[in-house]
Amino acid sequence: MRIDFKRLIKPEVNIGFKDQRIRYGLGSALLLVSVFLANIPLLLLGGILVATAKSRWCPVYSSLGHSTYRPGEEPAAPDCCAGHQ
Repeated sequence: MRIDFKRLIKPEVNIGFKDQRIRYGLGSALLLVSVFLANIPLLLLGGILVATAKSRWCPVYSSLGHSTYRPGEEPAAPDCCAGHQ
């Protein structure tokens, strides 16, 4: 397995929505547990997972050329303002 350093520094969307939800859930759980256990490594790992979910870019995925994002998988925006025109 070879790491491509040029791809590593180029931010692009490479996290799909399912992967994003998993990262938010797991990251939030780790942050919560780390607060109660006063565990710094869990705090860092949870923060990294939440940050990568927020940005939808994972540097590890980029360096390995992996992506869980599929074009066209954007969820439909809620139609909350349709009647207010």
